[in-house]
Amino acid sequence: MPLNIAYSDEAALRARCDVATVRTTRPDEAGAVVPSGLWRPMAEADVKAITAPRRPLDSTLVEIVRPPFQEGQPLETLVQPMGDADAVYLGQALAKPEMATTTGNHQDGRLIGLHLDNWDKLRFADKHAGRRRLCLNLGPGTRYVVLGAMDAQAVCRTVHPTAYLHRYPHTDDYRAYVAGGRPFRVVRIRLTPGEGYLAPTEYLPHDGSTEGDHVPRQQRSGSADGHAGSYRR
Repeated sequence: MPLNIAYSDEAALRARCDVATVRTTRPDEAGAVVPSGLWRPMAEADVKAITAPRRPLDSTLVEIVRPPFQEGQPLETLVQPMGDADAVYLGQALAKPEMATTTGNHQDGRLIGLHLDNWDKLRFADKHAGRRRLCLNLGPGTRYVVLGAMDAQAVCRTVHPTAYLHRYPHTDDYRAYVAGGRPFRVVRIRLTPGEGYLAPTEYLPHDGSTEGDHVPRQQRSGSADGHAGSYRR
């Protein structure tokens, strides 16, 4: 299934979302895929493409949320009021302002660009059934989540047309897809402090972004955005 976003107000969705194509970049990881930077507002066709079906599969659905969170509250307890006893707290991540993507390789620090998570280590046939990730913007400024419009199964099947059934869809599939000159679209969703998202990060390529964050200029020196992560079944 492609990118599906749950919403109840189309105008509000358009107000927080932009659309762009992608490119590859260096000196980040070789072949890393990042947004082109040529963001444009969502058109009617864009909204129609990401609108979830009437009976969406929860494990593939993207939702924008504002969890009941108070400053000083232990992040490990964030999901308890949401009724998910199986959620696993992953920790916090920090990012400097004006970063097109934020995730770095823990071994060498190079940015990896749009990527798939692989915590559940699922093969092709089960990739759509992975756990979703809950991330919360802790501030101090605006943060974005960038999501690819094509899912891992579709891309894996295109890149490996005769040998996809027993593969484990991977970030490298997206890099090969884009390197082959195929069109690829991403959606950027704005998240203000306190807002977050639930997304199938094992199924859709994604990354955080602080590009164009709305932190006052005098606060930008040394400032960073953070998010809390957990899995929700």
